[in-house]
Amino acid sequence: MKKAHVKLKQAELDHLEGLLSKGSLAAKTFKRATALLELNRGKTFTEVATTVGVVKQTVSSWCTAYHDNGLSFLNDKPRSGRPIGIDGGQRAKITALACSDAPEGHERWTLRLLADKAVELGYWEHLSHVYAGNILKKTTSSPTSSGHGVSGR
Repeated sequence: MKKAHVKLKQAELDHLEGLLSKGSLAAKTFKRATALLELNRGKTFTEVATTVGVVKQTVSSWCTAYHDNGLSFLNDKPRSGRPIGIDGGQRAKITALACSDAPEGHERWTLRLLADKAVELGYWEHLSHVYAGNILKKTTSSPTSSGHGVSGR
């Protein structure tokens, strides 16, 4: 007889089946929900791992997380990390600066010139040319496109 790793309540079954029937669900959530349903049917960790395309240890950890936290384990908890250093307004300022005329004596903005000017104007206390390039990379300005934007040199 197979070990019942999970015994779902009817409300939990209904919730999981409702999630899976929606059609648009994050892949992580889909795999976790499917794994719970399969475990509830009496399948082994190995069988469930094969079904959802993960390793057995992952299914085991999902089972433990379900027992500890209920269905809330389906969604990841917020992760800690370094907060975003600049906001949209600051991004707009550096993008506008990059689209303005280059300083006198220069054909176009370089990333180093741009970063130095942004610090000089008081947009940031310090800004590296690499970070300035990353900011522009996330906009339609491209440091490597010829004719407009900023020169990567």
